[in-house]
Amino acid sequence: MSAPSMTLFHNPASPFVRKVMVLLHETGQTDRVALQASQLTPVNPDPALNKDNPLGKIPALRLADGNVIYDSRVILDYLDHQHVGNPLIPREGSARWRRLTLASLADGIMDAAVMIRYEVALRSPEKHWDAWLDSQRDKIRRALALLEADAIAELTSHFDVAAISVACALGYLDLRHPDLEWRKENPKLAQWYFEVSQRPSMIATMPKV
Repeated sequence: MSAPSMTLFHNPASPFVRKVMVLLHETGQTDRVALQASQLTPVNPDPALNKDNPLGKIPALRLADGNVIYDSRVILDYLDHQHVGNPLIPREGSARWRRLTLASLADGIMDAAVMIRYEVALRSPEKHWDAWLDSQRDKIRRALALLEADAIAELTSHFDVAAISVACALGYLDLRHPDLEWRKENPKLAQWYFEVSQRPSMIATMPKV
């Protein structure tokens, strides 16, 4: 077995990192990527990561030639061109834009959920901006409602970039925000997630924190 040719700045709790890891498992590329642990917050940066990604965000992927690409959407697109199976991101046409839009919606859920996590975990309760927190939670609820109403059939049809992104977003809500109880208002989404969470790629990448 050859040594990994790429390095991924990695934190298993990050839903954005998990997206990349799920795709690596789904496309049989895990042996090509070494994992470099990166523990960071907005006020506790990782100097090694900052050197390769001035934004100081994960994931970032160092390629064999030393170049570094980021963010998760760019990494997913790159890795999807590196395997011989069916693409997980449609290459052209209306399907491409629809699946990328659903993936972007899932990324928005992750963004809001991560920002809530930082606000609640890093700031003392008396400094919490409650109106802002409520706005982020509402953003998550609206996005979930759209997925529940308009996207279940599409998510069920292929475990591709859209489904991977939504699954990782829901997994992060379970990990960090069980208080949102997202399943109550989204039973079809909950059933879909129950099924896809049994995939080997999802089990292998479940955060152990």
